[in-house]
Amino acid sequence: MSKHIISVEHSPKIHQRNDPQHVNDRTFFIDASNHSLTAIPLEIFTFTELEEVHLENNQIEEIPKEIQHLKNIRVLYLDKNNLRSLCPALGLLSSLESLDLSYNPIFCPSLVVVSFLHALRELRLYQTDLKEIPVVICKNLHHLELLGLTGNHLKCLPKEIVNQTKLREIYLKRNQFEVFPQELCVLYTLEIIDLDENKIGAIPEEIGHLTGLQKFYMASNNLPVLPASLCQCSQLSVLDLSHNLLRSIPKSLAKLRKMTEIGLSGNRLEKVPRLICGWTSLHLLYLGNTGLHRLRGSFRCLVNLRCLDLSQNHLDHCPMQICALKNLEVLGLDDNKIGQSLKELYIENNHLEYLPVSLGSMPNLEVLDCRHNLLKQLPDAICQAQALKELRLEDNLLTHLPENLDSLVNLKVLTLMDNPMEEPPKEVCAEGNEAIWKYLKENRNRNVMATKIQAWWHGTMVRKGFGKFGELLKPRKKGKTSPKDKKGKKDVKGKPGKGKKK
Repeated sequence: MSKHIISVEHSPKIHQRNDPQHVNDRTFFIDASNHSLTAIPLEIFTFTELEEVHLENNQIEEIPKEIQHLKNIRVLYLDKNNLRSLCPALGLLSSLESLDLSYNPIFCPSLVVVSFLHALRELRLYQTDLKEIPVVICKNLHHLELLGLTGNHLKCLPKEIVNQTKLREIYLKRNQFEVFPQELCVLYTLEIIDLDENKIGAIPEEIGHLTGLQKFYMASNNLPVLPASLCQCSQLSVLDLSHNLLRSIPKSLAKLRKMTEIGLSGNRLEKVPRLICGWTSLHLLYLGNTGLHRLRGSFRCLVNLRCLDLSQNHLDHCPMQICALKNLEVLGLDDNKIGQSLKELYIENNHLEYLPVSLGSMPNLEVLDCRHNLLKQLPDAICQAQALKELRLEDNLLTHLPENLDSLVNLKVLTLMDNPMEEPPKEVCAEGNEAIWKYLKENRNRNVMATKIQAWWHGTMVRKGFGKFGELLKPRKKGKTSPKDKKGKKDVKGKPGKGKKK
């Protein structure tokens, strides 16, 4: 199960068509990705009507000057190649709107040519070892809507970034920012900011100026507090603050009524912030490893939750509030203390088909009520719950009981009515526990005896060489040494054999 909100770093690319297509002088789309190309085929440049070219995931080392012939090209993907420099001719593509140069070892000075692409709306430079952004890019490109810089070595943004007055998405994940880029707070068109996995210690109050912000990713930083002004980002729907140093959330954030996803895992909250229970539109809530001992009673108001992570906390019982979450699809309760002190577990009238193996690790469990479900079998691990006194299993689909169920010496109540029982048969089950234990014990003894007889019979057949076992004796009859006799006697090449000198 995913523990954190996943930020979508790329706007969806236009669907790549990998099927063979008829190429002519009116071709608008070519996909040559994943072909182990070391150079761009020159034939591509003869199709002057091309608008979209995919060359990603090859081994291309340079862009030829013939690229300038593609006057109508709007989309060019060259990510995951071996480009180190960019030819000046690339800057002549006046219609280019989307350029991806990610995962290339490009020399920073070579990126200056990108500043001539005045129509550019999307520029992706993920993981290109950038230590700084060429200032001319920020000065000359006035139509950028998406700027992808994830996985570089950036510590700050040039002040000229404020010229990007149309920028909607900026991705700065996995860089080396220690201070929140203040310049972003004047880019009022921003809708998505991704600063995951940096070293930022504070978010400025000016973040509240970004009233159009919809998705804000600040996971894996060093944030001890949040600014109260974040509540002014009224369009905010996704907020990932996982793995920071937070102990609380400002009460003012209760105003964010459009929240659908929030990640708080790995913080020091110790209790669920009260305001979260008022975000009734939440679909995803991550509270793993936050020191929780219980949930608030108002937690049941989160009726639209589909995914809830409560793993790695200190919960000692399954919170009853969860039962009110009718739309819940994914629930993480792993690595808690549930079962250590649990004495009674009532899960009747559901649609359960299986019980968890973890029942066997509940040393204090005395009552287990599973009536009116769809159980097809019981886990063998249930025989380890030695404190069990009552096991109610009426109206299920059970046909067999675990072979060692009679090891539950404290079990006084076992109900099996309305099950299609075969082992033990229904008539035995109707006679009560003593009859069931006797049947299980006798059946186990029969199985042990049958196993011994079968082993003896096979041994006899092998020794006498009868039937299909006769083949096992053929090597001996022919005077050959069996593989078993050879074991340990064959000299290993380069090593002395037994009894030989080195």
